[in-house]
Amino acid sequence: MTEEEQKSKNFQLECLPVSRQCAHWVTRKKRFCKMTVGKNKEYCGEHEPAAGTSCGGDEQVEYGEERILCPLDNKHTIYKKNLRKHLIICNARPKREMPPYIVKNFNAGEACNDNHCEILPELRLANLSNEDFFGVVEKVRDIYTKYIGNHISFLALNHESLEQELTKLEYGKESRKHLSQTSALLGILSAEQLIGDSACFVEFGAGKGQLAYYLATLLEKKENSQVILVDRMSLRHKKDNKIKDRSLITRIRCDIADLDIEKLPFIRQDQHVVAVSKHLCGAATDLTLRCVTQTKLKHVNFVLIALCCHHRCDWSSFVGKEFFQEHHLTPRDFLIITKMASWAICGTGMSRERRLALQKQDVAPQEVSDTKQRLCLAERETVGFMCKRLLDYARVKFLQLHGYDEVSLKYYIPKNVTLENIVLLAKREKVL
Repeated sequence: MTEEEQKSKNFQLECLPVSRQCAHWVTRKKRFCKMTVGKNKEYCGEHEPAAGTSCGGDEQVEYGEERILCPLDNKHTIYKKNLRKHLIICNARPKREMPPYIVKNFNAGEACNDNHCEILPELRLANLSNEDFFGVVEKVRDIYTKYIGNHISFLALNHESLEQELTKLEYGKESRKHLSQTSALLGILSAEQLIGDSACFVEFGAGKGQLAYYLATLLEKKENSQVILVDRMSLRHKKDNKIKDRSLITRIRCDIADLDIEKLPFIRQDQHVVAVSKHLCGAATDLTLRCVTQTKLKHVNFVLIALCCHHRCDWSSFVGKEFFQEHHLTPRDFLIITKMASWAICGTGMSRERRLALQKQDVAPQEVSDTKQRLCLAERETVGFMCKRLLDYARVKFLQLHGYDEVSLKYYIPKNVTLENIVLLAKREKVL
C-alpha cells in the first residue's frame, strides 16, 4: 500500500461510523466496505474470511463459524455448514437441461489469434512509452475527424406516459435519471411508430425490467404484441412482476453470448422484432449486435441500444474488428483505446474521499490530478469521448454490412442527466 493510500485509509478510518459498518478495506475502491455487520462483529459475512486481523491492529480476530467461497461462483461466500443446502439453491448452479435457444458461445465471436493477446490484459497506460501513447491518440483523433466529427445530432424525445411519474418528489437523483432515460427511449420507439400491433420487443440485459415494464403497459391495448426480457442474472424486486397481463411479458434467464434468438419459441412469425436495451455494458453490446445479425430471423428490423461502459469491451466479442483492421488498429491498440475511453466519464479519477480532503485544503482537483499525466484533464476527457465514439462507429459499420440501411448514433438525453447519453439506432425494411 502506498503512502497516499495509507493516508486515505487512515482518514476514512477516523470517519468510519460506529453504527456497525464493515471494517474491511476495499483496496481497489480505496474505501471501507459499506455493508452492515452482525452484533459484536467487525466484518460483514463476505469479508470475514479475508479479515485476518482486526482493523489497524495485529491481534487476530476469532469467528464462530467458518465461511468459504461458493464452489459454483467464487464471487460470494457461504457458511461451510450450509454448503450442501446452498449448492441446491445457488443461482449459479448449472441447469440440467438447456432449452434449444441456449447454445454455448453462439454469439461469443472469434478468439484472438495474435500471440500477444494473452499478455494484453496486463497492459497499463502508465507503462506505455510516449511514442506508443501519443501514436494511438493521434490515430484516434484522425479517424474521429474523418468519419465522426460533429455529425451526431440530438433527439429531444420523451414519452407522455412518464411525464407525471417524473414530477414525483420522492424520487432521488439516480431514480430520476433512470426514468428520464426510459422516457427518452420510449419517445424514440413511439416516434418510429413501433409501439403498435404485432410487435415483439426483446430487451437485452433487462436487469430489473424498468424499461420493459413501461413498454408492456403501452402494449396492453395492442394486439399480438409482447416484451421478452433477456438477462443472465436472477434478480430480486423485478419491475416486470407488476404487469398483470402475463401474456405480455416473458423473461428468460440466459447469457446473451449463448442466445440463438431464431429458436425462441415465444416469437411469432407475424411479428416484427425490435431489439432494445437501456444498459448494455461494453462487450454485451457486441454480443447483442452479433445475436441480431447472424440469425436467419430477418424480421429483426429495428435496433435501439443506449451505449455505455466501453472500457469493458473485449477484442474477441467486438464486432468492429474489420473496421479497426482496415485502419491499421491492432488488438493492442484496441485495448489501449478501451482504457482511454474511461477518461470521458471518470472526472478527476480521484476517490470521493480524496476530493473531500482536497476541498478542505481549498485545492482544485485538476491542479493535483494533472501533475503526473501526459494530458491535462480536459484533453483526457476529449480523447476519451473520441475513443468511445470510435468504438461505436465501428459498430455502425458492422450493422451496415449486415443489411441495416439506416444506422446512426444520436444523443438521446442531456449530458447533465448522464454522461453516457449516446444511443445506437439501426433499421431496415420490414420483412414479414
